Amino acid sequence: MSQEKVDRYKQEKANRKKTMKKEKRMKMVRKCMYSVVTAAFIAWVGYSAYEAYQANQPRKSTEVDYTAFEQYMEELSSAE
Repeated sequence: MSQEKVDRYKQEKANRKKTMKKEKRMKMVRKCMYSVVTAAFIAWVGYSAYEAYQANQPRKSTEVDYTAFEQYMEELSSAE
């Protein structure tokens, strides 16, 4: 081996722990990012499915009887 190769090998061996720590940290960051993206995608799909389900449900409607109010307004207008 040439002296350059020997020196490079010694330097890599000296920094091996630091390099391994950095690689492990980056692997963990990647896993966390994948988890966050996956969770966001699942939440989006779930929300979209819920919205589609709610859109297909029949709407609740109420009927209001205004006869009492109309009679009251007629009484007020006739009292003037």
